[in-house]
Amino acid sequence: MSESELDLDLEELESAEDFLEYFGIPYDESVVQVNRLHILQRFHDYLARLDEMPAPEAERRDLYARLLARSYLDFVESDALTEKVFKVFRMGQPYSLPVGLEGLNKGVADAPQV
Repeated sequence: MSESELDLDLEELESAEDFLEYFGIPYDESVVQVNRLHILQRFHDYLARLDEMPAPEAERRDLYARLLARSYLDFVESDALTEKVFKVFRMGQPYSLPVGLEGLNKGVADAPQV
């Protein structure tokens, strides 16, 4: 199966700005500067949730444009901390684990002297 023009074009895109411009989605540069990785990850997540990808290139192009616009708008209307795109934001609150003094010294005797 040969790659479509869309597939070849997508291989050349590197930044969130490249994707937004390619699909003709107007954007606020300040939103993208702060959220570029979040926008692209959200776009990837939306694509991953699809049950099937339309075969015709025009339909795929339209679908990609809609999902990318939705991804961008998620961060216009919200922020990265609220949206929790990356695992680090979905983790629970930091917790402490008690360590006894004997645990702190464990392995110190084997450490190289400086």
